Amino acid sequence: MPNRSFTMLLVSPREATESQVRAALSTQPATISRAGTGSEALDALEKSAADLVILDSERSTPQLELLQTIQRRWPGLPVVLLADRVSLTQIVEAVTSGASDLLTQPIAPEQLAFAVRKALAVARRSIAAPPPPAADGTIVFGRSPAMQAVREMLARVAPTSSTVLVRGESGTGKELIARALHRLSTRSAEPLIKIDCTSLPENLIESELFGYERGAFTGAAGAKPGRVELANGGTLFLDEVGELPLTTQAKLLRLLQDREIERLGGMKTIQVDVRVVAATHRDLETMVQEGTFREDLFYRLNVLPVWIAPLRARRADIEDLASHFCAEVARASGKGNVTLNADALRALVGQRWPGNVRQLQNFVERLVVLSGGQDITEAHVKAELGRPVRFATETGPAGADAAGPANGEDCVAQDGEAGPLSQALHAAERQALLRALKQTGGNRSAAARLLAVSRTTLYNKLEEYGLI
Repeated sequence: MPNRSFTMLLVSPREATESQVRAALSTQPATISRAGTGSEALDALEKSAADLVILDSERSTPQLELLQTIQRRWPGLPVVLLADRVSLTQIVEAVTSGASDLLTQPIAPEQLAFAVRKALAVARRSIAAPPPPAADGTIVFGRSPAMQAVREMLARVAPTSSTVLVRGESGTGKELIARALHRLSTRSAEPLIKIDCTSLPENLIESELFGYERGAFTGAAGAKPGRVELANGGTLFLDEVGELPLTTQAKLLRLLQDREIERLGGMKTIQVDVRVVAATHRDLETMVQEGTFREDLFYRLNVLPVWIAPLRARRADIEDLASHFCAEVARASGKGNVTLNADALRALVGQRWPGNVRQLQNFVERLVVLSGGQDITEAHVKAELGRPVRFATETGPAGADAAGPANGEDCVAQDGEAGPLSQALHAAERQALLRALKQTGGNRSAAARLLAVSRTTLYNKLEEYGLI
C-alpha cells in the first residue's frame, strides 16, 4: 500500500459501505469522503480533485454510465467498482469502460486494500511516464448494437486459449480489441507481443517471428529469440496477417498446429505455449481463391472471428468516441477540461469517416489543439472541415459507403501553401498506387516490387492517401 497520503471519493448510497471501506483502509493515510448519488459525485469531483474513486451500486445513475462519465471528464482517474454480483459480461464491460478493478460485496478488506494499492500505483506510474499516444488510451466501445455484439463476443472468447481473427477496415480499432482480449484472458500477467506484418521486409519477417541461430545469415553474430518465443505463456498479436509471404505462412501454420517452431538456421524444435490473435482488413477468402493466402492457414486462424464494423455503420458511437478523444488529448496537451458541445457532436455525427475511428481521432485532436478555449462548438468543427486538406470527410447518409469517390478519382484539394505542381504530383502518385494495386490484385508485396519501393514505404503511402 502506498505510504503517501491520498484522497478518495466513495460513491455509495449506503452508509454501511462507507464503514466497511474506512475499516479496510484504516491503516492508510487516506482522506475519504462520500457522495450518495452520481450527481453529487460529479459535483464533488468538480470542486475538489481526488486520487481515487470507489463506485458502489447507485440507484439514480447506472454504475457503468457514471464510470464512463468520470473517465471522459477526468481521464486517468482510477475507479474501483463494487458490485453485489458479478458476471463475466459485467467484468468485460467494466474493464473496457476503464475500471481499475471490480470487487464483489461483501467487501474483503485485504482485497479492497490490494485493489486500491494497485490502482494508485498504476495511476502514479502513468503520471510519471510520458503521456502515451491517444490510440493507447481507454477502450471506448460505444453504445451501438454492433459494438454491443463485440462486447458480448469478447466475454465468451477472452477466457479461452483459442485463436482469434479480428477483422475489419483499417482504423476501426482492431489492435485495441486484441489488447482487450489479452487483458481479459487468463494470460494477462504474461506478455502481449505484437508484430506488424506490414512493417518488415519479407527477408526479415521470418527471423523476427521465429528468431535465428548464430551464423544463420550474414551478420547473425549470435542467437536471437523471435517474437513467438518472447510471447511464450502469453499472447502473440499478428497485425495485418494478410501481408505475410507464403513461405512464412507455412511456418505459422506449424506453430498453430503443433505449438512448436524452429529458429532460422537451427535444428532444434522449440515448444511454445502462445495464444495467437491475428488481425486483418484484407478479404482473406478472396486471397485464398487467388492463391496468395494458404487455405489451411485461413481455417486455423479463423477459429473465433471477431468482426469490427466501420464507423459509418455505428454512428451511435461517434459521440462517445469523440468525447473520449477530446478529453484524452486535452489532458495530454495540458489544456485542461476541453469539451465538445452538443452542436459540435451533432456536426461530427453528420460526417462520413472513411478512415474510421483513426480519422475521427485525428480530427478531434486537431480541434482540441487548435481551439482557443475550453468549449469546442459547431463553428469550430465547420471551420476545420472547411480547411483545405487532401482528404475531406464528406457529409453523407448514414448507410453510405465512405470509402471514397464513386468514380475512383482522387479527391485532392490544393492546400493553402502548395502550388498547382504539388497538387498534380500528389494526384499522379496516388493514381500510380491505385494502378499498381489493381494490376497486382491488391497484393501489396507485389505492388511494392512493381513500384520499386519497400513494403514499408508502400504502406506509408497507402495510409497517407487513405487507401487502407
